[in-house]
Amino acid sequence: MACARCGNPEEGDARRWCAACEAAYDGWSRQYAADVVWAALSGTVVVAFAGMGLPLLGISWLAAVSGVFAGFGAFLGLHRLNVRRRRRQFLAGGPVPRAYLPDRS
Repeated sequence: MACARCGNPEEGDARRWCAACEAAYDGWSRQYAADVVWAALSGTVVVAFAGMGLPLLGISWLAAVSGVFAGFGAFLGLHRLNVRRRRRQFLAGGPVPRAYLPDRS
């Protein structure tokens, strides 16, 4: 099967990229390494609300414990959405951050 990104017939399959495309994406995506911060913080907010807020409201501690799983789910879901968004941006040749634009003087 051909690579889904570059069409290289030797590597990849219908849903995956070849090793060269994955390496190019990996290098490009390192510019956006801070994307994990907002996903982690949102998962932490869910855990903090469930772990501390629900018992203060008089809800069972079992509901508070389940908040840990909800926080992990929030983190994982937001992280996966962000990875999909960055892959689409990479495929479209998305905008390069201003600091990386060549000097026009």
